[in-house]
Amino acid sequence: MDMKPNSDIKLLTGNSNRALAESISSKLFRPLTDARIEKFADSEVWVEIYDNMRGEDVYIIQPTSSPANDSLMELLIIIDALKRASAGRITAVTPYFGYARQDRKHQPRTPITAKLVANLITTAGADRLLTVDLHAGQIQGFFDIPVDNLYATPVFAHHAKSMMPDTESLMVVSPDVGGLVRARTFAGMVNADLAVIDKRREKAGVVAEMNVLGDVEGRTCVLYDDIVDSAGTLCRAAEALLERGAAEVHAMCTHGVLSDKAVDRVEASALKSLAITDSIDQSHLAENGKVKVIPIGPMLAIAIDSIARHDSVSRLFKKAPIS
Repeated sequence: MDMKPNSDIKLLTGNSNRALAESISSKLFRPLTDARIEKFADSEVWVEIYDNMRGEDVYIIQPTSSPANDSLMELLIIIDALKRASAGRITAVTPYFGYARQDRKHQPRTPITAKLVANLITTAGADRLLTVDLHAGQIQGFFDIPVDNLYATPVFAHHAKSMMPDTESLMVVSPDVGGLVRARTFAGMVNADLAVIDKRREKAGVVAEMNVLGDVEGRTCVLYDDIVDSAGTLCRAAEALLERGAAEVHAMCTHGVLSDKAVDRVEASALKSLAITDSIDQSHLAENGKVKVIPIGPMLAIAIDSIARHDSVSRLFKKAPIS
């Protein structure tokens, strides 16, 4: 999808995913704003913006990924700097919205941190949030500013069709009941059947038992989810599917948190491949491993351009921009 240069916007990036910011910048034919974002010796964040921001439509590209607290503070301080520089409109572009998994009280005396982060971003002075695949859709309601929640489903659907053109043998699998709606949408896009894994947990992060609901025998299975963190559950799910006769198992997850030894775990697992997006910086990954990175810079660039021109972004929910 070709775009015309838009001189009415400013792009600014923090330090959490500069490669994605440069991809968006290239697609929009707009340079990244000259700014200094550093730390003092005691780790306090220092921001100085060298370009004039008065009255400008500014987009801050800053996923709040690991180190989550540093990335979040950078975002908040950049927003504050822009507000004090009299920017006209400030949009926080956070493809990965950190703390999203803490979206409700699981037990007494626990926080709803996703709501706290929403309050912080709003109070700092953001006028809008642009994100991708929120862990829970209701987080949009935590904000008192407009939220555009894009979906990576079309991007993964294009990837799946190019990698597995024979969709008749394809089976999309939700790794838990909570992700069933997400997996069903993806299955509809690739014209595949749907199965689900019912998990029983002993405690947070520890799965005691897995039951596969659906006939996966002889099928090429794709585990579809929004976040892969330690990858332990994903690898166990692949084993469970193979034990029930699946021909092979792939996985596709929007946000590759990949903490601890997740990459090593995937490489040693029964998974044939794991596709993730670059919503989180993945420049450290080996190119010849099982983990494949699918770019979402083109999708975000078109979304930013549409918001700037006051156009609809809903067309991005159906077809993937791939260049």
